[in-house]
Amino acid sequence: MGFPIYRGRRLRSQAALRAMVAETSLHINDLIYPMFVIHGKDKHLPVTSMPGVYQLSVDRLVNEVKEVKKLGIAAVLLFGIPESKDAEGSSSYQDNGVVQQAIKAIKDCCPELIVVTDVCLCEYTDHGHCGLPDKSGYVDNDATLEILARQALSHVRAGCDIVAPSDMMDGRVGRIRNYLDDNGYIQVPIMAYAAKFASSFYGPFRDAADSTPQFGDRKTYQMDYCNINEALREVAMDIEEGADLVMVKPALAYLDVIKAVKEKFSYPTVAYNVSGEYAMVKAAAEHGWIDEEKVTMEIMTAIKRAGADLIITYAAKDVARYINR
Repeated sequence: MGFPIYRGRRLRSQAALRAMVAETSLHINDLIYPMFVIHGKDKHLPVTSMPGVYQLSVDRLVNEVKEVKKLGIAAVLLFGIPESKDAEGSSSYQDNGVVQQAIKAIKDCCPELIVVTDVCLCEYTDHGHCGLPDKSGYVDNDATLEILARQALSHVRAGCDIVAPSDMMDGRVGRIRNYLDDNGYIQVPIMAYAAKFASSFYGPFRDAADSTPQFGDRKTYQMDYCNINEALREVAMDIEEGADLVMVKPALAYLDVIKAVKEKFSYPTVAYNVSGEYAMVKAAAEHGWIDEEKVTMEIMTAIKRAGADLIITYAAKDVARYINR
């Protein structure tokens, strides 16, 4: 079938008609908003490399959460910046830790909001790595698992709805699943950072979370960006160990991975539109080089079109406003 029998432009002639035949839809319920919580009171500290993003004390976080809920966003993802750090990240699993306090405060003010918590050590360790380094500086996979499991359990006991291990240690999903089940929390889902790549797009996040490694890098545990088959193996392993949702991170440079994961596993698939991706759009928009709203919505739609069911993005509030308008 070809021209003139087929004229693709017929269905593009009006905005309403284009919307009716659109193959990909973006909804507010697709969005998860990441937030950074810090100790103290009345703190609202801007992250300079991420315009519009702040480090918030728990009292200020509550106000932000109320705005998120009002916009119709169904879920937030919490990252904690503790008051003190040590080699083992022990503050990550304390009952009165900053994330644990934030979970309780959110559930008090907005109990129906889904609270997802990042489970990792990089924000809590004085060396900035996602696990425990041995004497040579190599991150010890198996020694890290127990602390991750304790951290996840402390978040669940505080009232979170989903735990999201982002550390990329082998076997951590299974350890966390068993740990939660053994303590009576069989109903709590795990959102696994299943294919998390050693990316250069994380720079602004490390400013926000104060988590830059003090030595070496994370390439021994985060994935090589050259590899897609390895990503599929990682996803398969996390599903086998009990993951309920699987994530690809970052999003824009890994749309092919998102597509492959969704097609192969048909699992709820999450894409993380990361800090560097967000910051590039903001910077270009501030210079007047792009239309921020149009570019943001094009990016979000591309991520959905690739196969993502949910999108974690710092632009979630902006996107919700665009959709509501």
